Amino acid sequence: MGGVGQSHRTLLSAAFVIGCPAMTELLETPPETVAVWQRVVDLIARLAQVPASLVMRTEFPKHTHTVFVSSRTEGNPYDVGREYELNESLYGYGVFENDGELVVEDATRDPVWAENVDLDDGMSFYIGYPLKWPDGESFGTICVLDRKRNEHALHFREGLQAFVGIIESNLNSLVEIAERARELKEANTALRVLLSTAEAAQREYGERILQQIYTLVIPHVEKLSRLVGTDGAEREYLDLVEANLGTLTSSLSARLTLEFQKLTTTEFEIAQLVMRGKSTKDIAWVLSRSTSTIDFHRNNIRAKLGLSRNQNLRTYLQVG
Repeated sequence: MGGVGQSHRTLLSAAFVIGCPAMTELLETPPETVAVWQRVVDLIARLAQVPASLVMRTEFPKHTHTVFVSSRTEGNPYDVGREYELNESLYGYGVFENDGELVVEDATRDPVWAENVDLDDGMSFYIGYPLKWPDGESFGTICVLDRKRNEHALHFREGLQAFVGIIESNLNSLVEIAERARELKEANTALRVLLSTAEAAQREYGERILQQIYTLVIPHVEKLSRLVGTDGAEREYLDLVEANLGTLTSSLSARLTLEFQKLTTTEFEIAQLVMRGKSTKDIAWVLSRSTSTIDFHRNNIRAKLGLSRNQNLRTYLQVG
C-alpha cells in the first residue's frame, strides 16, 4: 500500500468527525455476543495459522482503535483493552482509508509503516477488513497478524471475509433489539399517558355524577323523608332510595357491583332489602308480593351469587 496523502488524511479525519456514530456511543455489546466473537477469533487464528486474530473497536470522538476481542493463542501479544491512536501509521487506519481489505505482507519493507507500533511486537504481516453497523458507520476492524509472511493466511482471506459477515449480522441484531426496546419504551410511555388520562376522565365523570346527586336528587329525598311517616311501604321504599344513594356516593364494593349485574331489577330490590335486615315477610309486604314469590327470588339470588346452603345471604351481602 502506498503512502497516505494529505488530502486523504483530511477527508478521513472529516469522516471521523462527521461520523461520531450514535450507535457506537449508545449501544453496548452484551457479554453473550462478545463470547460468540471470542469463539470466532479463536477459530480464525487456528484456521489461518496466525498468532493473533483480533476484533478492534474504533471509538469516537477519541479516534482510538482498541483491542475488543483477542484470540487465545500462543504468542499473541494483544491484550483486550490495549488502545492505539488512530493515525496513518496504524494498520487499522489503512483499512478505513481503503474502506475495505488491507493486506500488508511485510511492513518492514514499506516505509509507510515505519512508525507502526505493531512492529514493536514484530507484527509485520497483516490482513484486515472493516466492520460496520447496518447504516454503514464504522464499528472497527477484524484482522489477523503474524511476525512473518503467512501464505496460509493469504489463502484464508475469503474465509476471514465470511466471518466479517457473521459479526456484522450480530451488529445488525443489536441495532434491531435496541430499536425494538426503544419502540417498546415509547409504547409503554404512551400507554401510561393514556391510562392516566382515562383515570383522570373517570374521576372527573364520577365527580360530576356526585355533584348532580347532591344538588338535584338529595334535596328532594330529604324533603320526602320529612313528609313520609316512620312506618309503611312508602317509608321502606324511601329508605331503600336513601341506601342506594349512599351506595352511589360511597362506592359499593367492586365485587358486589359486579355480582349485582347478574340480578334482575326485582332481585336487586330484594337483595337491597335483605341487606337492610328485612325478613321475607317484611319484603313481601313492602313489594306487595307473596312470601312464596319472595322465597323464589331469594333462591334465584343465592344461585346467581353461587352461595351454598350453609352461607347466610345477608351476611354475604354485607361482607361484600
